[in-house]
Amino acid sequence: MDVKRLELLRELAERGSITAVAKATHRTPSAVSQQLKVLEKEAGVALTERIGRGIVLTGSGRVLAQTATDVAVALERAQAVWDDFVATPQGEVTLATFPTGGQMLLPGLLRTVAETPGLTVVATDHDPSTFAFADLAADHDVVIAHSPDGRAWRGRGLITVPLLTEPLDVALPADHRLAGRASLSAVDLADENWIGVPVDFPFERVYRDIERITGSPARITQRFSDTKVTESLVGSGLGIAILPRFTAVGARDDMVLLPLEDVRAVRYVSVLMRRDRAERPSVRRVVDALRAEATRVAAVHGRV
Repeated sequence: MDVKRLELLRELAERGSITAVAKATHRTPSAVSQQLKVLEKEAGVALTERIGRGIVLTGSGRVLAQTATDVAVALERAQAVWDDFVATPQGEVTLATFPTGGQMLLPGLLRTVAETPGLTVVATDHDPSTFAFADLAADHDVVIAHSPDGRAWRGRGLITVPLLTEPLDVALPADHRLAGRASLSAVDLADENWIGVPVDFPFERVYRDIERITGSPARITQRFSDTKVTESLVGSGLGIAILPRFTAVGARDDMVLLPLEDVRAVRYVSVLMRRDRAERPSVRRVVDALRAEATRVAAVHGRV
């Protein structure tokens, strides 16, 4: 079987449609369909079936798609062995990060990578819901993601590398009646107006836990994914919010951060990668640098 056709089947398994595969591989949908039909002839069994207006993989197709992943991993591993033998990590590594993850980790990472001749990182920022971070791994070598429990992407066939655990604090206006406390409990916050996050974003779980303890719904007046917008609204006295400690601490003099006593409020920051891309020396070098930078950032803030 042709390796490139196997790769198209793998892309179909991960992206879900011929159109998405065509876009990702810079082909026309008809060209993708033709190549998959050739692969079916080579395999001798049906690999796809039509459901409604789209197609899905058959049982045989899913098995062969997993084999395609194994082949891709083996090829990357073989290339990595050769690259390790003849050269230091080189080339371009594409990286996607959520905004505050980039704020924490990118400056140190890019300085470290600059010390390796021939290695470059091209980074972009994205702010998807928790589960959608896994989708970014199809188009980027390295994805910096965050989740409320560190297990959100299990079953997606990706390698997950833990980076750090960051506390989430309650942000209050500096003149708020509770601002002088050392910490807060959920019941202290029962009647507050909240500046929230979009549904299915990692911080949403904290609001649900507060609701469970207080027995009443959190009164969320606005929702933003950009923490800088949230900080400005909190600082203006328009509500309180849950914010990540490492990037929000010291951000404004009109806002204070206080920890929660009775709610486990943290986010887990991780790297997500496709298994084959994780074999590249250049990607391994970037991930090693990210782990070192995450350790440094956590240590600066007193939590590893």
